[in-house]
Amino acid sequence: MTELKSTDRKDLRERAILVGVLLPDGQYNPEDPLDEIRGLAQTAGLVVVGSLLQKRQQVDLATVIGSGKVDELKELCEAQEADLVVIDHDIGPAQGRNLEKVLGVKVIDRTEVILDIFATHARTNESRLQVELAQLEYSLPRLKRMWTHLSRYKGGIGVRGPGEKQLETDRRLVEGRIQDLKAKLSKIQARKEREVAARDAVPTVSLVGYTNAGKSTLMNALTGAGVLVEDKLFATLDTRTRRWNFSGGGQVLLSDTVGFIRDLPHSLVASFKATLEEARQADLLLHVVDASSPEAEAQIAAVNAVLEEIGLLDHPTILVLNKADRVPDRSFLDVLRAHHDESIIVSAASGDGLDRLEQAVREALNENALDARIETTVGDGRVLAYLAQHALIRNRSYSDGDRVTLDCRIPRRCLGYLAEHGVEVSTNGQGIYV
Repeated sequence: MTELKSTDRKDLRERAILVGVLLPDGQYNPEDPLDEIRGLAQTAGLVVVGSLLQKRQQVDLATVIGSGKVDELKELCEAQEADLVVIDHDIGPAQGRNLEKVLGVKVIDRTEVILDIFATHARTNESRLQVELAQLEYSLPRLKRMWTHLSRYKGGIGVRGPGEKQLETDRRLVEGRIQDLKAKLSKIQARKEREVAARDAVPTVSLVGYTNAGKSTLMNALTGAGVLVEDKLFATLDTRTRRWNFSGGGQVLLSDTVGFIRDLPHSLVASFKATLEEARQADLLLHVVDASSPEAEAQIAAVNAVLEEIGLLDHPTILVLNKADRVPDRSFLDVLRAHHDESIIVSAASGDGLDRLEQAVREALNENALDARIETTVGDGRVLAYLAQHALIRNRSYSDGDRVTLDCRIPRRCLGYLAEHGVEVSTNGQGIYV
């Protein structure tokens, strides 16, 4: 039975060679195409001792890179006494086996590094289950190669003790565990949906964005939440929700979510459905961008690709250009604003621009509201208190002794609550029961 990485175990300091395949349609940092995979490798605890790049029209079906580069890579591995090779691309089981036969060291791909980081950073039972599911789904078609890992190389990233025998038994056990995890996570997601739905009375805003874009720092600046802030990829895996009190009155619930990344493994997106429930149910998304990164546009595109995958691309969203204090040249911001003219420039670290962000959030939430006339009884304290908290009351009048009529602007999501309490609502001069 395959043993995946324990979420309690520290990573081994393995020596790694990074390999990048530069394809015509790829998005890379022109100054350092391996910048992101280097950050991932270091976050995973690897010691990067060398790198190799090759421009290709498409990956080699047998060995990812060309045969000449494979020979060059073998020499580099021997010279640097490397323990493993990290390919900045998803590779198939056959490609991995072919490379390992030639190189004599373990070969892992981008997805395995990301899964390893997630396993290390998982803190709650929910996130541990999600990571284990993603690992198992990734490893299932690769069990045979993982046997080879164990028979020839020491353990480490991508290898956490897979057995050498009974491949079919292993497959059945893995498939059974996958079904068990899916059932558990399905219950967690159902509970999460109920929890999020129960908060419908308060507007909800969710932070999304590329990993290390500064979402947690922004959440701390807006709410004083004190959530973990680290200059590492995927420092936050578990969703946190805190109350954001506006300076001019009013409040929303603000949620921090797991960061996205280009080519985020589909298995991770699927297994983290419960965690992403906060974003799906939010009234508004704040898409946080590291404006100081030369890859800001590519990172925006990568986040949008994930949002599209989970059905949130058309969700009401404000683009937040964060880390303005780190931008080396104002022209960086000018270019981004030219492409995203409704974006808000902030620095979560210094607090600059947070007042503008608050106003933009207020206006965006109000766009999803309507002008209404609401009539109820003076003694209906629960409804009146609800309206005082969630509606902008412009006028109040009394009639028939115990009736009160309120002209107000109210979020559409609040209509369900009023309907449950039999409150009459008029919009556009027409009386309706919502």
